[in-house]
This record gives sequence, structure tokens and C-alpha cells, in this order.
Amino acid sequence: MRSSFIPPRQVKIGDAASFVGTTPRAIRHYHEIGLLPERRGGSDDRRRYGYEEMIQLLWIRKMADAGIALDDIRDAFADTAPAGAGSDHGVAGILERLERTLVAREAELQRQRTAVQRMRTRGSRMGLLADFVADRLESLPEGSLRQADLDSLLVTERIFGPLGAAVQATRFIALATQPGLQEESDRVDAAEEALDDTIDVDDPRVAQVAAERHAFEQALQAVIEDSGLAQNDEALFESWEAMRPAIADEGEDEAGQGAGRGEEFMSAFEAIGKMPYDFSPARLRCMELVEEIAAHGSSAS
Repeated sequence: MRSSFIPPRQVKIGDAASFVGTTPRAIRHYHEIGLLPERRGGSDDRRRYGYEEMIQLLWIRKMADAGIALDDIRDAFADTAPAGAGSDHGVAGILERLERTLVAREAELQRQRTAVQRMRTRGSRMGLLADFVADRLESLPEGSLRQADLDSLLVTERIFGPLGAAVQATRFIALATQPGLQEESDRVDAAEEALDDTIDVDDPRVAQVAAERHAFEQALQAVIEDSGLAQNDEALFESWEAMRPAIADEGEDEAGQGAGRGEEFMSAFEAIGKMPYDFSPARLRCMELVEEIAAHGSSAS
């Protein structure tokens, strides 16, 4: 007995979208970008979809789900195929490009995942510093590093790379383990910040703060020498040199954090012109005086 069911020769856009598993809006977009040709019929002159169009819609859906861009699908379909599904040769080239994109995206996602894990393990912002820097700070008591210290390490790493920041970390390690010295550091920092635009460069306070800064830096350097941290700095250079061939072989950037970010370090001269510091003329003069005092002390000795 013959079946009484007779399939439609054409369907409207709603039925087509439902069968394919997409939306009428998506199909209209395919028409707008030239991915799917228009066919209208019936007394209402609405879009109609026959067998060939449904096959094409199914291929579009499958290819889009695979991550192929609609423009690429359109190009593949234009590469002549009797059924309108695009030639395998054209699709193969698209898939090759897509695979390269996915590999790069996967590497970027892995880098981001590693960064998140590092932040959770090391504690928020410290985890964003290069491992070569953060490793030096692991043994410090929680909360001993100030936000300003982390800010300074971040800037130094950007300019001079992880090695420069790891060497600078010696300073903060010494301060974190010497509460009295940390208090003196805070006091001198506050005195420098007080040299704002209301202070003349020839004000006696400028020379006084410069002398205090120089004395503090000498005291800090003595602590670094006596604690053996200076020897650790020498070992840092050896460790860095030993790491660099492995980093190059693995294709990672100089931060040891993974490749592909396009991160490059700049010279101090470049940094001066690009990194803004809100220093008043009085504070800049204070910094000059500190250098002059240090140079005079070196020549005298």
C-alpha cells in the first residue's frame, strides 16, 4: 500500500531553520552576505527552500559549528561544486588556515590558564610577575611587600626584563626583613613626595631630603652586603644565563612566561619618554643632588 504522505517540494524559512537547527535570522544573514542564493515563490512571494538549498544550509551549519568563518564558507561554495556544497580542495585550504588559528588560540588559552593558576598560587598581582622575579619573593612573610614595591617591580620588568626586576627585588627583600629600615624607607619616601610644586628648587629642604636619601641608600646597601643578598645577585646572573638557551629552544619570551605576546623590553632612555612620573622640579633636583653626593663620595674614597 502506497504511503499517503507526500513531502513538500519547497518549505518556508521557518521550517528550513527548524530542520537545519538554526534561526530564520541566521538564514536571512546568509542571503545578505551572498552565502545562500535567494529563491522566492508562491503567491506571497516569500523565500522558499528546496532540497538543494536545504543541503547547502546543512553544510553551512556544520562548517560554522567547526569554527569556519562565514566569509570562508562563501569562498568555498564559490569554488564550484555541483551540489553547491563547495569543493573539497577549497575547504581543505580553509581548514588548514583554521587549524593554524586554533593552535595559536589554544596556546594563548594555555598561557592565560597558566597565568590564572600562578595568580592563585602566588597571590594575585605577584603572580603576574615573571616566575624568575616571583621566585625570589616566595620566602617573604605574607603582606611584607607593599603595593608600591610590586608596582616598582612591574615597571622595572617592563623596561629591563625579569633579570633587572629580580635584581631590584633584592632591595625589597632586605626592607621586608628589616622593619626599622622599612620605617626609614617610608619616612624618606614621604619626605620626597612632600617636595611638590610649591617647593622651590633652591629650598634648603631639597638638599636635606637628598642627604637623607643618600644616607638611607648607604644603610640599605650595607644590610644587603651583610646579609649575603649581594652574593645571591651574582647567582641570579648565572641562573639567567643558564635559562636563556632553554627559553630560546622552547620559543618563550624573555619573561619565561610563554611566547606570542609580542612583549619587548625597552631602553631606559625610551622609558623616560614613555612612562610618566609626576615629579616636581624640586623632587627632580633632589634626585640630582643624591647622584652628586654619591659621585662625590665615590671620588673621595
